[in-house]
Amino acid sequence: MKSFWLVRRLLSASLVGIPLVGLLWLGSCTRQPEKIDTVEEQANKEADESTLRLLYSRIPTTLNPHLANGFQDFEAARIVYEPLATYEENGDMVPVLAAVIPTPENGGLSKDGRTVTWKLKPDVRWSDGQPFTAEDVVFTYQFVTDPQVAAVTETYYEAIAKVEAVDPLTVKITFKAPNPSWALPFTGQNGMILPKHVFSQVLGGNVRVAPANLAPIGTGPYRFLTVADGVWTFGANEQYREGLPYFKIVELEGGLTPYVAARRVLRDGDADFAHNIQLNRRDRIDLAGAGQGTVSATFGSYVERVMLNLSDPDKVTKDGERSAVKNPHPFLSDVQVRKAIDYAINRDTIVDEVYGNAGQRTNQLLPFPQKYTNPALYYVYSPEQANKLLDKAGWVDSNNNGIRDKDGVEMRMAFQTPINPVRQRTQTLIKEDLAKVGIDVTIRRVIPEDFFSADPAQTRSLNHFYADMQEYNAGSDTPDPSIYMSWWLCDQVASIKNQWQKPNNARYCNPEYDKLWQQASRELNPEKRANLFAQMNTLLMQNVVVIPLVRRAVVNAVSDRLEGVDVTPWDASTWDIGTWRLVGAPGAEDETTEGKNSN
Repeated sequence: MKSFWLVRRLLSASLVGIPLVGLLWLGSCTRQPEKIDTVEEQANKEADESTLRLLYSRIPTTLNPHLANGFQDFEAARIVYEPLATYEENGDMVPVLAAVIPTPENGGLSKDGRTVTWKLKPDVRWSDGQPFTAEDVVFTYQFVTDPQVAAVTETYYEAIAKVEAVDPLTVKITFKAPNPSWALPFTGQNGMILPKHVFSQVLGGNVRVAPANLAPIGTGPYRFLTVADGVWTFGANEQYREGLPYFKIVELEGGLTPYVAARRVLRDGDADFAHNIQLNRRDRIDLAGAGQGTVSATFGSYVERVMLNLSDPDKVTKDGERSAVKNPHPFLSDVQVRKAIDYAINRDTIVDEVYGNAGQRTNQLLPFPQKYTNPALYYVYSPEQANKLLDKAGWVDSNNNGIRDKDGVEMRMAFQTPINPVRQRTQTLIKEDLAKVGIDVTIRRVIPEDFFSADPAQTRSLNHFYADMQEYNAGSDTPDPSIYMSWWLCDQVASIKNQWQKPNNARYCNPEYDKLWQQASRELNPEKRANLFAQMNTLLMQNVVVIPLVRRAVVNAVSDRLEGVDVTPWDASTWDIGTWRLVGAPGAEDETTEGKNSN
């Protein structure tokens, strides 16, 4: 709305500048005030049509994607920055800053899987007019892998031995070993390229306070203008190689609840796009029926899951560590108990009542791309089978209080999730399901900033996992699932030793799983590699380390006045924001040509 008030202020200022004689003359004409209103309304309409308004639940903290603190930072950064390539919804790669996708046929991929050569598009410029070259790609690698920088995207670059600028438009990447995951670095939201001429003076520990983190120079369709009152404003990038985008201004506002954001797009019509609106089915249907917009659901590999803690969250080691591997959980360390819990949860009810068409029941931790799934894995809801397994394991209700017990230990569990209306309803349904089989559940609700925190002092985080169960949504953010599936390796267990920075919060360790992952990390044959990932998927399901509930869509609210929005699960929603425009709007080519000729 800032551009709206800016127009009003400028119109007011123009009236102040009119001479007194002119004001007297205006006052003598009875029809003139009506004309002034018409001009003002027309100016407001034009400002509204040239401004794209985006709404998010969290406020961006940085526009440097490699220092991101959450999805909101990637979403905002992607308006400005670009990778070498990204992925369409079906997983196919498409070039962005690259001229072509490397293949063995065009000489981009070596037969031994050790090198990849990227050819860059010519005549690409940063928004400050400086040329984009291979040196920027080399610098981005140096930036991301600098230990003092501690980039959140570093994992995607770990397999690289070196990156070289062969010439200004050619980049050669050499890997430490044959690498089937050659496409991970420099692609998607984790691959955005930084300008060397901007960041080269602030490497190391100083990078966190670099002004460019909040005022970036990018190659994308928009350039950063300002931030005020929680609204980040971007303007059309005159240097953009594809010409000026349709909208002159993009306003990104964060800190809204999902319902308010969805309402503003779907009912009120004063915003164009609301990201990831996690609403229950009824609210979503009611708002979509208001006629101002539509709800868009994009399915990828993301799965809402229940994680089971294989360690005891209540026992404390002499070092002060809870949920330590050395202290197995009193009953969740038993795979038969975990299987019983799996049988007891009614996924159909969760999908039908809570998600509707925004979710699909799943029994796969890796549901997409399809080649990684195991069709032999079946979902079975059976409280009867759950009771039989618990009886066989010796957990019975010895004192008739409705809660099973064994050797003086009752089956009581703390179940934590980040605060969210969808998850809160899911928690309640699971609590009711487990009560039917004699397991008592206490619900804990954690604010998202604490739950997803990487702060070692934040004991309510998902990696500390000081609970028996927890629920959240995660999945692979690229079609190659190698990083995602590494989360269950033995050396990835979160602990006090690594300050809870490792992703294996279930404390799962299985040498058989590790062996499969190591094989997949070296296998260059796509079919054989897909089979290895399918085996990993199967092993995690058989061991019931995690209980997949719902294959969850990214659900966005999109205004009916907007077209060109093509969301992919493998990049930020803003990845193609340069193609967004008003429905039925004429092409921007004429305006682009005029703008270029006027320079």
